[in-house]
Amino acid sequence: MTVNNFSAAQRSRVTMLDVAERAGVSKASVSRFIGDDRALLSDAIALRIEQAIEQLGYRPNQMARGLKRGRTRLIGMLVADIRNPYSIAVMHGVETACRQHGYSLVVCNTDRDDEQERQHLAALRSYNIEGLIVNTLGHHLDQLLELQREMPLVLVDRKVEPLHSDLVGLNNPAAVRMAVEHLEQQGYRDVLLVSEATDGTSSRLERLESFKAEVASRPALAGAVLELDGELETHLHTFLAKPGAKALFCANGVAALACTRALKNLGCNLFEDVGLIALDDLDWYPLVGSGITALAQPTEAIGATAFDCLLKRLRGDTEPTRTVDFLPQLIIRGSTRFNVGAGLPAIAVDQSAVH
Repeated sequence: MTVNNFSAAQRSRVTMLDVAERAGVSKASVSRFIGDDRALLSDAIALRIEQAIEQLGYRPNQMARGLKRGRTRLIGMLVADIRNPYSIAVMHGVETACRQHGYSLVVCNTDRDDEQERQHLAALRSYNIEGLIVNTLGHHLDQLLELQREMPLVLVDRKVEPLHSDLVGLNNPAAVRMAVEHLEQQGYRDVLLVSEATDGTSSRLERLESFKAEVASRPALAGAVLELDGELETHLHTFLAKPGAKALFCANGVAALACTRALKNLGCNLFEDVGLIALDDLDWYPLVGSGITALAQPTEAIGATAFDCLLKRLRGDTEPTRTVDFLPQLIIRGSTRFNVGAGLPAIAVDQSAVH
């Protein structure tokens, strides 16, 4: 058996014409062999082409083939902050689903920068992606609308009102209700919601408004909202000085990390001086004190469902736009065991509603 070793540079210089000449066939025959028309070739010709490809180390340009056929099998994904654990987890769900259906995922991180978003949208369009999954604020609405006219587009977590697209994310009102209800049942009477700056982000706004509504409907509870800033420790120090049973409700993993650091710096006795519940369930939550109670989002399912919605549209689905809202799973740990025994079991709720 002959083994041919070719460098990447050598392979890149080999053309379809080189293969045709080595095999003694036409360039059209080679094109059929590496395309979808191999059945049109005789076994003898197919064998000669296969041997020539192996001898020369030829690698067809998959992108060029896709462009020629009008299909690249590429899906684009635009994320606001790739460092956010939520974004990473959802992206993994999307990528896994893409791979299972023979697509590749091109991810662009805007880093919350409008100019980066503009450049990435232009780049994704030049790649001839077949569909787009969006998790940003959508400040470049004209570009998004233009792309939406050319391909299916699905939103994740964040609404962009002028875009009439499928939306997949968390049922935020239900998640907030679960958190506030749990804190009240545990005996907490003063709750501080800590969130990143809303900055027009629909999911953050929904959580904030839902929290205000929940507190207003519960006479035994007092509540306030705090957006992260450089004075977090000062704000928390003031909150801790208040009498009564107090708890923090962190609206995402970023807020949970900031609050945990601030409480440590303040010398707070976690979690006896204050309770804490967080939306999202990150790997480090069980490692802090007696563990942080969490509302775990089904991020893998959110990502996979976003791709599934996109795939349906790619296959010609013309049904009205749909919203898929997932419920979180409440995982109770020591950070909210103010008024219960240590043996309290976790509550598992994991389902979705489509409307």
